[in-house]
Amino acid sequence: MIGVAVGTMALVVVLSVFNGLEGLIKDLYASFDADLKVMPRLGKSFEVDEEFLSEMRETAGVEILTEVIEDNALVRYGEHQVVATLKGVSENFLQQNRFEKGYFSGNKSLGEEGRPQAILGRGLSYFLLLDLDDEFELMQVFYPKEPRAGSIDPASMYNRSVIRPAGIFSIEKQYDDEYLIVPLGFAADLLEYGNRRSALEIKVADGYSIEEVKYRLRDQLGEEFIVNDSNEQHASLLMTIRLEKLFVFLTLTFILAVASFNIFFSLSMLAIEKKKDIAVLLAMGGKRSLIKSIYLKEGAIIAFSGALIGLLLGFLICWAQDSFGLVSLGVTSSIVDAYPVRMKWTDFLYTSLSVVLITLLASYRPALIASKVNTTSHL
Repeated sequence: MIGVAVGTMALVVVLSVFNGLEGLIKDLYASFDADLKVMPRLGKSFEVDEEFLSEMRETAGVEILTEVIEDNALVRYGEHQVVATLKGVSENFLQQNRFEKGYFSGNKSLGEEGRPQAILGRGLSYFLLLDLDDEFELMQVFYPKEPRAGSIDPASMYNRSVIRPAGIFSIEKQYDDEYLIVPLGFAADLLEYGNRRSALEIKVADGYSIEEVKYRLRDQLGEEFIVNDSNEQHASLLMTIRLEKLFVFLTLTFILAVASFNIFFSLSMLAIEKKKDIAVLLAMGGKRSLIKSIYLKEGAIIAFSGALIGLLLGFLICWAQDSFGLVSLGVTSSIVDAYPVRMKWTDFLYTSLSVVLITLLASYRPALIASKVNTTSHL
């Protein structure tokens, strides 16, 4: 019973930790990504006009529509330079609950017309040795032009603009090391995009389902565009976490199956030791089905009692971890101090079913042996 309880508890705790990690990743990405993202199916940009944007804004469930221009550019600050992902966004970008999770320092603003400001990832700021308090040093951003025949002036081969760094964010390493957020007009001028956009980011209004708005936009835009929700934008990463969770579940279930041999041998030894008692019961008129049911019920008692105790212990451990952070991540610069946990009733259900099924299967063979005891040879 203790063995079953410990195995059940381990399954509940490990699965809850995987749920917590998945939830943490979703929350962090949600503070940078929009609810829905519209992208071209072919190419990296598409033309927009006011009529097109107005139709998108008037779609039921669309609260905020943010225009996005995104491309790689060379960023230089002082004597240091690095290739970064330049993301130009319209003014309402910061109205979509951006950077609520994670770390942020400085001014959460993209400036105003004529005085643009940039927000960049913490990793990018480390590469550039950025100092937000230095009001005299500006960032320079370079983007290559299309080559023209006969030009020998290096300055004619690229566009250059300067911008003041205003804030630093830290969400996830991929974003921290790559992204430089700038105003849409700044990016459009530097990259010479004109009316072209890389994507449109949408915040779904309260009271509307993200799935409902996503399918409505897909029907409205047709096959030329892709509309992805936050999970689909990071499908490969989330799929990896779920696969890891599945394999851990299967591994621990296999360990439980191996541990169930203890139940098998214990009940088998009990059947051997009680042969005389079984023979007496049979001689008194007891049926072989009665003997079989006694051992199956004993296995069921072990299974259900162990599973119940294990589920309770697992719940208490997860609750204590969530409430008090008992086990730390051991990383001083981490977004969270302790391992995140998130309990789901489906994990409790599948764990219980697995444990009970394995234990009952281990009890069946001893019950069969006990029911076949020869009465005459043991009286």
